[in-house]
Amino acid sequence: MPYTFENLTNVVETLVERLGLGKFSLYVMDYGAPVGYRLALRRPDQVQTLIVQNGNAYDEGLARVLGPDQASIGRMPGLKIERRFTFWSMRSQRAGSMRMVVTDQTLLDPTTWLVDQVGLDRAGNREIQMDLFYDYRTNVPLYPQFQAFFRKYQPPTLIVWGKNDFIFPPEGAAPYRRDLQNVETHLLDTGHFALETHGEEIASRIEEFLQKQKLAN
Repeated sequence: MPYTFENLTNVVETLVERLGLGKFSLYVMDYGAPVGYRLALRRPDQVQTLIVQNGNAYDEGLARVLGPDQASIGRMPGLKIERRFTFWSMRSQRAGSMRMVVTDQTLLDPTTWLVDQVGLDRAGNREIQMDLFYDYRTNVPLYPQFQAFFRKYQPPTLIVWGKNDFIFPPEGAAPYRRDLQNVETHLLDTGHFALETHGEEIASRIEEFLQKQKLAN
């Protein structure tokens, strides 16, 4: 089976069916955002809330990385893409390189990028990551459909976004308010992997948000 976002959505949809889920909330982040939103297009009546953490659905979220030509995503030279999967790339996404990603460096656990790198270094995995990166170009044309889903179904949405993220920057968080009426946004002083430094805060905000929607147990 090719590694594409459509096939990843097929896998998640099969899980939903096997678990017999009626209604569900979606926690979407990074690659998981287009997977979750593709699933939402297939099962719009089953999505009860969205929790968005550095997950993009708007052109604004790509502008800082790609410039005006958002369609260029997936056409980046192979060597430049491969550099994203190196040890130093994994580390810089947490700790920062030229810019600071996390102000309080004591929140960082080196285990996170070390474990990530072990997975990335598995035989054949780099090719898989290259395939998925290239396939991201198929998500951008779906952004208008994702936005139409937001406008029509209006799922209550919590946004908890690492504001120092240079992969999916905070410009991608603001446009959700154009299409969603019930949206709560928190920009956190961290980077792409917000759960690793602000996990307890995010968990508390999720619990409070679900209680407001009368969905928490």
